[in-house]
Amino acid sequence: VELTESGGGEVQTGGSLRLSCKASGDTEATYCMGWFRRAAGKEYEGVATIDSHGTTYADSVKDRFTISQDNAKNTVYLQMNDLKPEDTAMYTCAAAITYCTTGKWPYEYNYWGQGTQVTVSS
Repeated sequence: VELTESGGGEVQTGGSLRLSCKASGDTEATYCMGWFRRAAGKEYEGVATIDSHGTTYADSVKDRFTISQDNAKNTVYLQMNDLKPEDTAMYTCAAAITYCTTGKWPYEYNYWGQGTQVTVSS
């Protein structure tokens, strides 16, 4: 499975971006999709997850970010609204061959994309 992210960029505080993660290969083997981010000098933070049971969000993005998927396009999206400077990070999507568990930890995932940079200026 290969994952390719797109949609990152630079926006001002309060702006919006939509990230996309397109999966190719044996996509039927993946059940849980998640978005992580990593700011400079910090650890990975699980942002959101989605599987057939539903979605989860980190408290830091709840009510601002929305994860969704288009199975026909093998693509997962992360709609990010009301962006803040603290959202600045490299955003990476990941896929797991099991249903989502906590979704918070990188070890729960089997496949990773290269990432797309999001920069929010004040």
